[in-house]
Order: sequence, then structure tokens, then C-alpha cells
Amino acid sequence: MSLPKKPLAPALVSSHLPADVFERIASALERLAPPHPRPPDFTTADAYIWYPPVRTLAPVPRVNRVDMSLLKGIDRMRDILVENTARFARGLPANNALLWGARGMGKSSLVKAAHAAVNAALQATLGTEAGVLKLVEIHREDIESLPDLMTLLRCAPYRFLVFCDDLSFDAQDTSYKSLKAVLEGGIEGRPDNVILYATSNRRHLLSRDMIENERGSAINPGETVEEKVSLSDRFGLWLGFHRCSQDEFLAMVEGYVGYYGVPVDAATLRREALEWATTRGSRSGRVAWQYVQDLAGRLGVTLAEKGP
Repeated sequence: MSLPKKPLAPALVSSHLPADVFERIASALERLAPPHPRPPDFTTADAYIWYPPVRTLAPVPRVNRVDMSLLKGIDRMRDILVENTARFARGLPANNALLWGARGMGKSSLVKAAHAAVNAALQATLGTEAGVLKLVEIHREDIESLPDLMTLLRCAPYRFLVFCDDLSFDAQDTSYKSLKAVLEGGIEGRPDNVILYATSNRRHLLSRDMIENERGSAINPGETVEEKVSLSDRFGLWLGFHRCSQDEFLAMVEGYVGYYGVPVDAATLRREALEWATTRGSRSGRVAWQYVQDLAGRLGVTLAEKGP
């Protein structure tokens, strides 16, 4: 025996609600929906920062970068990256690049300096004021929004170098899968006008502990490890940065001192610089710059905000 169906409440079936009620409901739903990304005015700057919450690119009027001539001890990596960047800017095939290795050795500085050098060369050749190649920074914690950024850049009439500094992934972090799909493997693929450069202290972007744990606990450890480390394989260009020698460290210090005109004799500079590196327990471009900042401050010399 079936029970009679209960009739719907009149309010739910009424079609005589005022028109403004439906308009208010539609407006509320639009406010809840994520906003459509608006293409920015790429003529206002040569560098931008991606902000996923509002799905927009904010222009950077002045990029915090160091002059290419001050990057010492990384000549081979410099030449390879500049050549790869120049090919991409000219519309030729080029690889995504992973700059990995010792901290403070100029990985992120090289990316920004290469962008400036290539843009300057193109501007001189084409006779244009605006840069042809745009630098777009995406923060590590925003990697999952990378597909949205690609959609925004795909139809823009410029070429883009998307840069992520200090990229790495920890246990239980699955956001690397978004990056894998964008780099290679997704049905859309990476847009032809976009290249991605990343810096990391880890060659495979994952800690050694994570890889070893997968080998020890997984049912098929080989497959699991392959899935983890395949991310770095999607970067066609690997550039390794290693700790500098004492001579290279002193060359970095001397380069900064000469560039900014800091008045100090060679013997004092050598003695203080080596002592500074010893107290820090390392030699790198970052340590060299920190010593020059301290030296300039003691001598009352202004560095004119040109530092890295």
C-alpha cells in the first residue's frame, strides 16, 4: 500500500515572485563565483607578480636584480641560460630550466639578470621601448593555480618567462602534480609563448628522506619513486650550482667593491672578507654581498639600492 504524495509547498512552485528577487539571487551567485581573469595591460611593465586570490597580475615597476657582470664563478651556467632565454624570446624552441644547487650562489639572480639582458638586446635590435619578454613570478605556495595563470597568458601578444624561486615539495604535498601537467603531459600543454624557470636547493625538488621513505615503505617502491622524481625530468635544462672556491669568493667581493666604488685597500679587503666568510661558515655570492653591505655601512658609502 503506497502512501499519497505530499503536495509541494505553494512557495516552492509559485512563479509569481517579483522580478527583482530573481535579479538579486543571480547577482549573489555571481559574487560567489570566482572572477574571470582580466588580461592586464602588459605595456606598463616588464615584470609582474601573480596573485591567485584575485586572479590577476600586478606590475613590478622596478625589479630587484643584480647586474650580470657581478655574477662570478657561474660563467658556464650564465651562458647556457642566456642563450636558452634568447632563443625563446626570438620564438625559437627552448627548454624549461631548473637551476639547482648550493644556496646563495646566484640562481635567482641569474634568472632575473638573464631576463634583463635578453630584453635589452631585443630592444636594441627592434628599436622598441617596451620589453618583448615579460617576467612573471609565481610563489611556491601558489603552484596549484599555475593552470589559471597559463590560461591568462596563452592569448597575450607577448612571450612570458614564468619564474618560481625556491621551489621544493614536502611530504603529503601533492601540488607538484599541477606543475607536472603544465610542464608536460596535460592535453593543453604549455602555451607556446610561455617558458618556466625554477630554482631549488634540491635536484629532484624533493627531500632525500621522502625518496628513501618511498623506497622503504611502498609496495612497488620503484614505481612510486619514479612518479616522484619525474617532476624534475620535465625540465629540459638542468643547471647545477656548486659552492665557490676562495678565489671565486674574493672575486665576487672585489666585483661588488669595484662596481659601487667602495674605497678600501686590497689587503684589508682580503683579510676582512675571508674572516667574514669564516664566521658565516660558508662562501657564496650572498655572503660576499652581505660583507660588502657591512663594509659600505662602516665606511659611510651608499650603495644606491643596486644590490641583489
